[in-house]
Amino acid sequence: MPGHRLTRIFILTGSLLAFAGFYHVLQYVSRRPITVLDEMQGPWSSAKGQDMSLPVSEYATTSPVYSTGNATANGDDSTLLRAAMVALVRNSEMDGIRATIRQVDDRFNREFGYPYILLNDEDFTDEFKDKVQAITKAKVYFGKLPKSHWGLSPYVTEEKVKAALAHNKDRYLYGGSYSYRLMCRYQSGFIFKHPLLAHLDYYWRIEPGVDYYCSLSYDPFRYMRDNNLVYGYTVAPTEKELTVETLWNTTRTWMLENPELLPEKSFIHWAINEKSKYTMCHFWSNFEIVDLAFYRSAAYESYFQHLDRAGGFFYERWGDAPVHSIAASMLLRKEQIHWFEDIGYHHPGYAHCPNKPEMLRNCICDKGQNFMYHGMCSRRFTEVGDIYKDQALELARLPDRK
Repeated sequence: MPGHRLTRIFILTGSLLAFAGFYHVLQYVSRRPITVLDEMQGPWSSAKGQDMSLPVSEYATTSPVYSTGNATANGDDSTLLRAAMVALVRNSEMDGIRATIRQVDDRFNREFGYPYILLNDEDFTDEFKDKVQAITKAKVYFGKLPKSHWGLSPYVTEEKVKAALAHNKDRYLYGGSYSYRLMCRYQSGFIFKHPLLAHLDYYWRIEPGVDYYCSLSYDPFRYMRDNNLVYGYTVAPTEKELTVETLWNTTRTWMLENPELLPEKSFIHWAINEKSKYTMCHFWSNFEIVDLAFYRSAAYESYFQHLDRAGGFFYERWGDAPVHSIAASMLLRKEQIHWFEDIGYHHPGYAHCPNKPEMLRNCICDKGQNFMYHGMCSRRFTEVGDIYKDQALELARLPDRK
């Protein structure tokens, strides 16, 4: 009898342990955030780290003028939104993007698990993919740019581009760089058309070699959605005027030719002052969190195509930052644009460290790095407001005053 009793005790103990293990697994699965990738079909169903160099058809917009709010966002707070961190990056920038991903994970993403999408105009090396995958538990997707999205614009000539590069070589940074212009044009009009972004509602643009100073306890994508925000930024400097000499004149022509695509009210007065002078203020797009319905709108696509036909991406050095910023101020209201003051950020050239105690306690940075608290564009953002369409068109009609 004692032997049988001992056997029954072992069996009962083993059963309890097995049940406890099963219960623990069940609880873990039920607590695990269901990522957007779990809910999608098509390319998103691929395994972590798979190279998604897919063909893509030419983009043709059929959407109306952009309206506030994201109609496709999932209102269920138990799931993540259809969003990702996205970077255009070279193989040579492997260490830089690994450092950025580690910081984004440490400051925010380890609690959420949003995917990373890395794009390259060339094939990623196996070493690049292996080392990036090793740095994060989030899913990573590697994509190659469609050839139709990367290259010389069909509206410019090679001879004139070569002459422009030679002329601008010593006038400003990247003045003679052809590849930099390819990047700016791609970021301005094509990145959101890549197949890997087709199912996204939001993207957070990341870059190699940047620093994120502050921990976030909330989901900025969800914050954007819940507050009907469209464009989020963290640093807003002025652009070098020589790089965008004809950008505003080209923009005003588009406005006058397409008044039906302009909203009834916009924040254009931030970028264009009362004398119809471009302030050079722009959101630094190496960090931006955007509702992609904006970039996919008929108005934005029409504006980009107009700029592309003008040739300024190559003949001058129109950056994606001033293009995105003029478009946002021209097509959105002030209330749709958000300064992520609590996201401390550094990109070579400028840094933002929050100086408010409730924000700074979540950061590791020198509060003296407070460019945004004394920069001209930050002050102007606070001082000016929306204007009506007829006022915006009047600005576009005024003669250029240099």
